[in-house]
Amino acid sequence: MKKIGRVMVVDDEESIREVLSNYLESLGYEVQTASDGQDALGKFEAGAYDLIVSDLLMPVVDGLELLRKVREKDRDVIFLMITGYPSIETAVEAIKKGAYDYITKPFHMEDVRIRIERSFEKKNLRDRLSTIQGFVWALLFSIPVWLILGIILAKLLR
Repeated sequence: MKKIGRVMVVDDEESIREVLSNYLESLGYEVQTASDGQDALGKFEAGAYDLIVSDLLMPVVDGLELLRKVREKDRDVIFLMITGYPSIETAVEAIKKGAYDYITKPFHMEDVRIRIERSFEKKNLRDRLSTIQGFVWALLFSIPVWLILGIILAKLLR
């Protein structure tokens, strides 16, 4: 079966890591796990993952610090924050620092699946828009060049 994306699940609770990784693997994702933020940073490489699902509160390196360090290396990876201790302040801070979404524990697997699918759809749309913008810029720059070449050619043929 072809894998549809690479995901890292980061949580200091082994049961959460197992449940999420087994579920994501059943959906067709290739999953790597990390026991905390420090472990995740040791395994993380820019471009190696499409998505990171991370707990907020962990020892040594917490989810917000992990998010900050990941964003320094890779602006494109999708980052979902999960927590059992939700607050508006931490949710706002996570989103400001670049998290795509904020999920509270206990969570329903169907909700996690929907949020992951939406995040991939948004990323795909952003990538398509970037490609279209590249074509538009290329077209805008090429029109004057062709006009100048046409004028030069017209003068040469006189």
